[in-house]
Amino acid sequence: MPPTSSPSTAPAGVADAGRPAAPRRPRRFGWPRRVFSQVLLMQLLIVLGVTVLATGLFLAPLSAQLDDQAMRRALAIAETTASAELAADLTASRPSPDGPVQAEADRIRRETGAEYVVVMDRQGVRWSHTDPAQIGRTVSTDPSAALAGRDLMEIDSGTLGRSARGKVPLRDGRGNIVGAVSVGIEYDSVRARLLSAIPGLLAYAGGALAVGALAAYLISRRLQRQTHDLAFSDIAALLAEREAMLHGIREGVLALDRTGSIRLLNDEAQRLLGLGPEHTGRPLEEALGAGRTTDVLAGRVTGEDLVAVRGQRVLIVNRMPTDDGGAVATLRDRTELEKLGRELDATRGLIDALRAQDHEHANRMHTLLGLLELQMYEEAVEFVTEVAGVHRATAEQVTEKVRDPLLAALLVGKATVAAERGVSLRIAPGTLLPDRLVEPRELVTVVGNLVDNAVDAAAGTPEATVEVELRAEGRTALLRVADSGPGVPADRRELVFTEGWSTKDRPAHGGRRGLGLALVRRLAERQGGTAAVAEAAAGGAEFTVALPEALTAAGSDIDSDSDSDSDSDSDSGERAPADPPARCEPSSPARGGAR
Repeated sequence: MPPTSSPSTAPAGVADAGRPAAPRRPRRFGWPRRVFSQVLLMQLLIVLGVTVLATGLFLAPLSAQLDDQAMRRALAIAETTASAELAADLTASRPSPDGPVQAEADRIRRETGAEYVVVMDRQGVRWSHTDPAQIGRTVSTDPSAALAGRDLMEIDSGTLGRSARGKVPLRDGRGNIVGAVSVGIEYDSVRARLLSAIPGLLAYAGGALAVGALAAYLISRRLQRQTHDLAFSDIAALLAEREAMLHGIREGVLALDRTGSIRLLNDEAQRLLGLGPEHTGRPLEEALGAGRTTDVLAGRVTGEDLVAVRGQRVLIVNRMPTDDGGAVATLRDRTELEKLGRELDATRGLIDALRAQDHEHANRMHTLLGLLELQMYEEAVEFVTEVAGVHRATAEQVTEKVRDPLLAALLVGKATVAAERGVSLRIAPGTLLPDRLVEPRELVTVVGNLVDNAVDAAAGTPEATVEVELRAEGRTALLRVADSGPGVPADRRELVFTEGWSTKDRPAHGGRRGLGLALVRRLAERQGGTAAVAEAAAGGAEFTVALPEALTAAGSDIDSDSDSDSDSDSDSGERAPADPPARCEPSSPARGGAR
């Protein structure tokens, strides 16, 4: 088959290779696709609708107002007509086209421009009418209201058609009702007044419509430039893809506007920062509060892969400014990775300590074997009892002063690890913490971080020592950890609590330092407490933490112990001497702390 020319290359009806060209498709008119066209059309329709509605709302009360004016005019004419002289003529004559009542009514009708002036007696018989043939006949509408002494205004139809009517009673000189007067204003005149007002009203409405159309066009042109002349379907697709991307990725995304207010939060950012959809639109400082996380997100701290702590989460933050003066920040959760990294470092240190302990254990076994071969059985029993008793006594001393089982177990375990590193961990004489903690795990986190740092700082120093003191003052838990390490210079005592700040080398697992003390202060401040560092008495570092409302109300066990102690003190009149420090290892006393 020979090819036919397309409509774009040949006009319709021109033959190509013996065949006529394909006819053009008729253009189909429908709803426009572009944002500019749709907004313009919608605005024009809105302006037109508002104009029509405003015109209708104006005309509706105007029609009612004109009706009311016509009825009041008819009523006023009727009241003027119903005079005592007319009542006298009514009672002194009979209904006749030539009578005085008809003559007076006809005169008033011509002078006032009324459609009719009807005078009737108490039986409703007409004494005057525009059509003389109707005189002597009963009126077509009910006159009872006027004959009862009441004035009446209405729009009604009668023998002369639809009219605005006013009816009043007709009284004689003594005030007796002898009839009624009914005056009608032609309703077509009322309608004519209404129609005459419409052209001017439509002129004003057309002017308002033209101004509105011009404003709609200018607004739509600006919108066209801002939307790059996209169709609504394209914008909807872009928004759908954006929402799917933001809420589907496993990284937190937070967008800020030029004023520093939160513009967007995806699901992961809400989870990591502990925020909700209601925080969108609020300033960053109001939503998050002051702190390093806020400083990093606001751009006051610059760099890549910045570390921030939010609650108990360790976050990696990257911030990118936008062209409109705002910024977009991404957040990654490194909490579990950091925790595993620290556990890996601790495990490696423990393995090294176990290798060293293996040699000591072998020496003990050789000693025990020699005592048995020499048949020195009593000495062997004493040797084994002494070795086992040291660890048992350590546990008993800790549990006697620290009543919470989680904290006691933590300190016993830390004492073993510290001993393997050549550090003596001891419990201070003033330690006494009842088993009344509200959140034991949070205090375990605080104590564990401080003791680990103290052991790291004290390790390798002469007479390496770490001292831990835990006591209660009412419902406040007080913690003090001192070490024999190099201490913290006065100008760096606030920096040690900053996220990401550390003097230690990067760990082997590739994680980040400077998070433990930041978590300690964050937990303390969250409970309304404090965390600080100062110089210890022996020259090392001394960390103190106060946690208000960390304990519940006093229990019966603690109260009874306290009462018995106070009774014994009061009997003697003197306080019993303090117990010696409970040493967790059979080594010399130690002072602790670290970063």
